Amino acid sequence: MKFINISKAPIKVILSVGLLLGTGCSNFLDEAAPSNLTPENFYTIPDHAEAAIAAVYDNTRFIGDGAGIFSSNWQLLEAPTGTSTTETAQNSDLNNLYSLTYDGNTQHIVNWWNGVYRVIAQANLVLDKVPAITPMNDAQKKKILGEAHFLRAWAYFYAVRLWGDVPIVTKPQSVASEDFSPSRSNQEAVYKLIVEDLQAAEAAGLAWMDVSGRVSMAAVKSQLAKVYLTMAGQPLNKGASHYKLAADKANEVIVYANANPASINLFPTYSDVHKESLKNRVEHIFMLQYNTLVAGNPMGNMLPNFKPVTFAGPGGTGSTVPTPAFYNSYAAGDLRAKNQEGYFYTSYFTNGNGAPFSLGAPYIFKHFNTTAFGSAGVAGTRNNNLNVPLIRFAEVLLTFAEAQNEVGGPTMDAYNAFKRIRDRATLVTPAFGTYNQSTFREAVWRERWHELCYEGITWFDMVRLRKVYNETTNGFDNFVGHINKSSNQALQTKHLLFPLGVQEMNNNPNLKPQNPGY
Repeated sequence: MKFINISKAPIKVILSVGLLLGTGCSNFLDEAAPSNLTPENFYTIPDHAEAAIAAVYDNTRFIGDGAGIFSSNWQLLEAPTGTSTTETAQNSDLNNLYSLTYDGNTQHIVNWWNGVYRVIAQANLVLDKVPAITPMNDAQKKKILGEAHFLRAWAYFYAVRLWGDVPIVTKPQSVASEDFSPSRSNQEAVYKLIVEDLQAAEAAGLAWMDVSGRVSMAAVKSQLAKVYLTMAGQPLNKGASHYKLAADKANEVIVYANANPASINLFPTYSDVHKESLKNRVEHIFMLQYNTLVAGNPMGNMLPNFKPVTFAGPGGTGSTVPTPAFYNSYAAGDLRAKNQEGYFYTSYFTNGNGAPFSLGAPYIFKHFNTTAFGSAGVAGTRNNNLNVPLIRFAEVLLTFAEAQNEVGGPTMDAYNAFKRIRDRATLVTPAFGTYNQSTFREAVWRERWHELCYEGITWFDMVRLRKVYNETTNGFDNFVGHINKSSNQALQTKHLLFPLGVQEMNNNPNLKPQNPGY
């Protein structure tokens, strides 16, 4: 199915309706103004359903939206991890995230709350209004509803991990709604809804992969594996039963991938991970969609501060750069730390394609678009259409390895999944028999830190494990008391959850009390 331009879709629908109107004066005067379209009279044809689900996808890009000078919403999930720091320190809210002194007024936190609930609201409209559209192809309707279930679960999964107990809203809201000012539901209830939504999406007849960027079967199963893995850990602590659910669901993706390696696989090189031509393909199971015609890639705050690495010359904010401690924690010979071949770069080409020069420090290459910015002797296109990865097959392999180990110790299948990650990094992996459950557990955790860094995953690993990677010891500290190298500040119990926005609680007192410690 052709993917709709998710920014222009509602306008296109309105224009198409206008083209069908009669041309006579009386007919024109009798027609209702297109601007009077409402949720009550809009959802009448299949194109409306397509426009509605496109609006949900559109709203997922809040993650890349701005959060004040030199900052973006995605930095909420990176700054507190301790694996990155800033070269500019121009944004006080971002500084507070780095120093672990954020509160309910921090703009990033406010933006995330608004963003996830906007996705939820749009998905609720689809789930409420699309079923009644007739005539409409059953398979098309089922697919769109499955996508809406997935995207609502996706948003709630962020919400419950960020704030714990959150309001459950499953119907379109207006000021007349009885639950217009909802109370917070406990985490068990939120996770129950998330699982039910993902199971509904799993039954929606989705294709295993979708190069248009729409939700696929692989995305649903991978996300469900992530949810089960999280439920197995803290704070729900479901344990072995949910580790098994996570392992089984991740294995469904792995089994399909092994039978269809051209469809799902690890990329052979790390440069493929951030290659514009490979969006929504092979390793990229689910991504935020970007195209400069609608919205350009939002990861520019990872560019070095005022250094000419792109066609634009000296620029960049450097407000998310790796800490030296984290960069140096990669093992000798790990390809992921090799300049321009892995996930970092320490030199580049002047203005993107000119003379090479040293950057003087490591920077994040994982989101660097060589097609847009330029490469050795090749001018950039100047259009940064690179997507933002949310689920990669690498994560699925590590989820399986971790979960399978927790069920009863390492198995050969778990070891092989883990080893595939290390093989690509050109690392020698100790023999299977040298691991026990404890040593294999920490080995997999280390791979998660080094493989999945700067993808909005590490913070949630810290919270569910109650553990944090120590770059100096190469081991793991307890979450509470771990000193972030980026700020020399200790993580506290209160940091396991973010505070609710102050203004949101003022608007809806039913959200009180505030999360502990804030």
